[in-house]
Amino acid sequence: MKIGLIDVDSHNFPNLALMKISAYHKQLGDDVEFVSYYSNYDCVYISKVFTFTPDIYEYIPSDKVIYGGTGYNTNVNLANEIENMTPDYSLYTKYNYAVGFLSRGCSRGCEFCIVNHKEGSSHKVANLKDFWIGQKEIKLLDPNLLECYEHLELLTELRDSKAYIDFTQGIDIRLINNDNLNILRDIKIKRVHFAYDQIKDKHIVEKSLIDYKNKTGANRNTVTVYILVNFNTTVKQDIERINFVRSINFSPYVMIYNKHLLQQGSIYFKMQRWANSPQICFTTEFSNYRG
Repeated sequence: MKIGLIDVDSHNFPNLALMKISAYHKQLGDDVEFVSYYSNYDCVYISKVFTFTPDIYEYIPSDKVIYGGTGYNTNVNLANEIENMTPDYSLYTKYNYAVGFLSRGCSRGCEFCIVNHKEGSSHKVANLKDFWIGQKEIKLLDPNLLECYEHLELLTELRDSKAYIDFTQGIDIRLINNDNLNILRDIKIKRVHFAYDQIKDKHIVEKSLIDYKNKTGANRNTVTVYILVNFNTTVKQDIERINFVRSINFSPYVMIYNKHLLQQGSIYFKMQRWANSPQICFTTEFSNYRG
């Protein structure tokens, strides 16, 4: 069979589902490639991760077309025999890192996030060897690894790999304790990402960030704190959260909810430009910023 793949979100980050689909079909002896609209295919898989990504409207050169990904339907999952495949990294040759999930799910149930609705509470889904084939860097997609019951075991696997680890979705600062911190300290992490998304978590998040700083000596060169804006906080509350992160010498990073729906000139764009530029954020107050 001739199998075609379409990555709707672009090729700026490897699409894990398509890499697993490719590995599965190649194991069956099928020919697999990204779709060329000058060819015909026995089956085409179309994957979209983000709901806001513009869809494709070109004619699909196949009678059988399978759509998947949270951008289309949160209730559609890969078949087990595909989900358990080691990704076909040859699809994205410009990226030399491993990518995958050790755990899925999160019990937080944040209104802005679909993970709890789609996957439930955090639970183990793989060991590192299931998707890591010796690359020097590993990008983890886990929504909340520290909530997973087996997280100490999984952190140990990451530490023992001696690869650089990028927790792409961040680490839940509220779940840092002495046991997991002892392992995290030994993992090769270029930059740690935490989140301060909701003002209702002010007490526990701020206390936890200060505790982490005191125990590790970390600073803005090694820690970034994601700050969600344009969701259920005021601009004043957003600036307060950013200023707290600045005050403990961590780097704030503003994430705008539904950014694609905002009008040009929105204050949130100005806030994002200011906060996400350390050389500006740490030398200029927002009230004085004219960018």
